[in-house]
Amino acid sequence: MSRVSRVSHVRRRRQELLLGALGVLLAFGVCEAVGRAGLVRRSYLPPASEVLARAVELAGDPVFLDGVGATVRAWAYGLGLACAIAVPLGLLLGSVPVVDEAVRAIVEFLRPMPSVALIPLVSLLLGSGTETKVALITYASVWPILFNTVYGLGETDPLAKDTLRAFGFGRLSVLLRVELPATAPFIAAGLRISAAIALVLAVATEILAGFGEGLGIFIAQSGLATDGTRDVLAGVVWAGALGLVINSVLVWGERRLFPWTPEHRGMR
Repeated sequence: MSRVSRVSHVRRRRQELLLGALGVLLAFGVCEAVGRAGLVRRSYLPPASEVLARAVELAGDPVFLDGVGATVRAWAYGLGLACAIAVPLGLLLGSVPVVDEAVRAIVEFLRPMPSVALIPLVSLLLGSGTETKVALITYASVWPILFNTVYGLGETDPLAKDTLRAFGFGRLSVLLRVELPATAPFIAAGLRISAAIALVLAVATEILAGFGEGLGIFIAQSGLATDGTRDVLAGVVWAGALGLVINSVLVWGERRLFPWTPEHRGMR
């Protein structure tokens, strides 16, 4: 990349960060003003500064941090299991049209089913522990990774595959040498989407369960307490911060691993 384009990208990146910071400050200021002015009762909407102070205070609470750790563990287990299922299955469906046609009806039936609607059934079968969270997270996270994998295989350069076949390479070699590397950026994008879905499902499952340990449990129990709105919002701040950190790490990893893709070209 030329020096001019690199400088242009740095300036654009700084502008995006500045605008993002201004947006956050504006939202913070509006919430603070509304809370301080008494337009909304403080029991419903405490000032943003109090919520932020409580969120910082929770960072020193070992019990709360243990709950956050339980949520993150369930998120990691579910997302990892979803990858282990979706990537091989996506490669199979994308590489063998007969199998794809045979299971397409089943996939299209299961895919639109909302994961939250399955919480009572899965809780009845597995209880309200980590197994339930992992099962629901896995189910919800499989689909973006699966369909991105299938789509990525369809976008693989046919000339590259034909070249390897012309040199006598078999289907497995073509898959490992050409199709899988070409599909990897699509898999990474599906993983990033699934990571956000997995975090939402982890917290939502805990909130609906109402007991145990986890960030969602803290939010649910705080909502039942007298004047617990500040703790509820502080827990939401923590959930949002976790999502932001996870997404930032995954975006950074995509830029480092796949710098040649159009959306990441010139961002290193």
